[in-house]
Parts: sequence; C-alpha cells; structure tokens
Amino acid sequence: MRRTPIVLALFGALTLSGCSTPAEPGAQGTPAAGSSAPAAGGDGNFAVITHGAPGDAFWDVVKNGAEAAGRRYGATVTYQGDGDPAKQSQLIDQAVSKEVDGIVVSMANPDALKEAIGKAVAAKIPVVTINSGSDSSKAFGAITHVGQSEDVAGRGAGEQLKAAGVTKLLCVIHEAGNVGLDQRCKGAEETLGGTVERLQVDVSNLADVTSKVTAKLQSDQQVNGILALNPAVAVAARDAVADAGSKAKLATFDLSADVVAAIKDGEIMFAVDQQQYLQGYLPITFLTLYKDNLNTVGGGLPVNTGPGFVTRDNAEQVAKLAEAGTR
Repeated sequence: MRRTPIVLALFGALTLSGCSTPAEPGAQGTPAAGSSAPAAGGDGNFAVITHGAPGDAFWDVVKNGAEAAGRRYGATVTYQGDGDPAKQSQLIDQAVSKEVDGIVVSMANPDALKEAIGKAVAAKIPVVTINSGSDSSKAFGAITHVGQSEDVAGRGAGEQLKAAGVTKLLCVIHEAGNVGLDQRCKGAEETLGGTVERLQVDVSNLADVTSKVTAKLQSDQQVNGILALNPAVAVAARDAVADAGSKAKLATFDLSADVVAAIKDGEIMFAVDQQQYLQGYLPITFLTLYKDNLNTVGGGLPVNTGPGFVTRDNAEQVAKLAEAGTR
C-alpha cells in the first residue's frame, strides 16, 4: 500500500439541507457573481460501478455522494453494484459500450476487473478507482484512486484496541477475496501485539454472523476483542457479545446510524471512518474537472478519505450526518 497521504483542500463546507435528499458539499452549481472561475459543463455522463450489494448501508452513502455531485455539476450519474466480480466486469463493459464520459469503479478483486478496466482505458474513457485496490489503480491506467490506506487504518485500529487491553482479537471478514479486508486485519495484527484470528462470515446472512460470532466467543473465552469490517456486521457482532454474555470489546470499520447509536450507548468502542460519502462525491468532481479542463488530482498517489475515528466523544455530531445519509 502507498503510505503517503494526500491532503485535499475542499472549497466550501458540508451542510445539511432541509430537503429530502442528502446534503451536498460546496456552493450551488455556478460561480458567484464577478467570479472568473469556469462553470461546470453540465452534460457529463458518468457510471459508478461498485462491488457493493444493493441495500448495503455503506454503499448507500457512496451512492448518495455520487448522486449529490451529479446534481451539483448537472451531470448524469448511474450507480450500479454487484458483489460478483464477473458481473461487475460486465457492468464496466456495458458502460464502455455506452461511451460514458467517465467510470468510477471499486476494486475489491482487482485481477478480475483488470481486463474490463483496460478496455475502458483503451477507449479513452477516464477511470477513477475507489475504496479498494489502490495498489493496482495506477497500473491499470486509472487517473486517480479515492479511498483510505487499509493497512494504515488497520494499524490505527490495532493501536486503539491494544490500549483498551485487547490481547486476542477476532477479525471478522465478511467478503471472501476482498483484498482490502485482509489488509485491515493485517494492519491490526501489526500493532495489537497480541493474537489476531480471522473469522469468515457472509454479510448477506446477518443472523448467521451473530450465530458464528456467538459460538466463537463461547468456545474461546480468551477472545476479548472483536474487529468488524462492516457496519451491519458490527451490529450483528454486538448482538453476539450480548448473547454470549461476553465482555469482549467491539470496534468496527465504517459507519451507519445503528453503529453511531451503539457507540453513543457504549456498545461499540469506536468506528474507523473512511468517509465513504467522499468516495462517491469526489470521483464525480474529478471526472467533471477532467472532462471540462483535463485536470487530474493526486499526482499518481491516492487521495485519502480516511481514516478518522468516531468515538463516544464525537458520536452525537456524526449521528445527525449519518441520519441524513452523508456519513
């Protein structure tokens, strides 16, 4: 993983609007009176293709960010997600055949998407990768990657868990073959100074997640920490801790309204926040700038959206944003 962070200065602030759509960062569509800045072209057609399953709370926020940016720039944004890399590749091929102005793609399984992304690049369609697969982004020809350094985030989580007294950690992996999830567990292992054991679960069957985590806690009482890598899995693991009568400390990656509420209630220690709204919003911004002005961002390095940490100290503020669908 590249470990040099890019600090991106965003003009404007995140604000909550009173309408039913998620809040949008920045000003409204055109420059202020007297400004010499060029207005956005307003006719971009961009495809966002992720490995997120429909209804996944994490990817819903990414979708919200992409659609908000589309409204901001007057662009057409089509969002599709499929956890099967073969089907995700087909969606990329379809976007190429439609001659879109840009493609945003998450790469949980980079090797499976290499050919499809290569076709987009060969067709001179700019590609921005997000979330996973940053190590392959530049090699595949993407103009930039937007996400967080997963190993750095994992090390940060491991440090906090170690400080809380965790000596044996259960790292719950919810998507087989997702390179980013393994990097999170490895990062936590580097800094915990204790034992890290992986548990494979299926994010589409949360009842089974609770059952498997409960069984593990009951069979191995040395496990005194759990690191979930998904907000829905975190809630399932919280229920497992209660069902097992365990005192294991629980932390998670990524946010949802339920996770923030559990942090406020002291049921989850913290969440590693990669600010996934930005993983939807920024690529549409970057593709619009590329289309209108041939701008590229990052200089060959990823644009980092995290990690940040949501704890009991700041959960109240974040809760309102999570409810609005922007965190």
